Amino acid sequence: MTDFSVRPARAADMAAVHEMLQPFVMRRILLGKELVVLYEATQEFVVAVDDDDRVIGCGALHVMWEHLGEVRTLLVADEWLHRGVGRAIVDRLEDNARELGITRLFCLTFETAFFERRGFTEIGEQVVSPDVYSQLVRSPDEGIAEFLDLAHVKPNTLGNTRMLKQLA
Repeated sequence: MTDFSVRPARAADMAAVHEMLQPFVMRRILLGKELVVLYEATQEFVVAVDDDDRVIGCGALHVMWEHLGEVRTLLVADEWLHRGVGRAIVDRLEDNARELGITRLFCLTFETAFFERRGFTEIGEQVVSPDVYSQLVRSPDEGIAEFLDLAHVKPNTLGNTRMLKQLA
């Protein structure tokens, strides 16, 4: 019997996601996001909820290119760590990615062991073709700049590891 479930996020969940995010921002584990940005990205998110439908974790799938997506804003409430919540969220995001035809998932993380257990590996600098790079570099999205390892974001990075997974 599980005491949590994972479902698509609703707009009404985003204030709770924002509140959960703040301690991770303060500990410099995740970058802060304005509440309006979270609302705008509601459709990218899934949330883990307890039996009372309280948000206990979340994660987002951001499409970066035709076959490339990013796992973003993955977090689990401290009291729910090591209970399978993070794994369930990532599994759901991977399913969502497959439904969209995404074959490679990127993440930027401090939790390398967690993502390695899920098939992610550390990546170098050149992970897309020069043509795709030339298109991606035009994006104003900071996450894409992180993925491309652009120099202008390096002073803003938290020191995380860039990882990639090939989906089956």
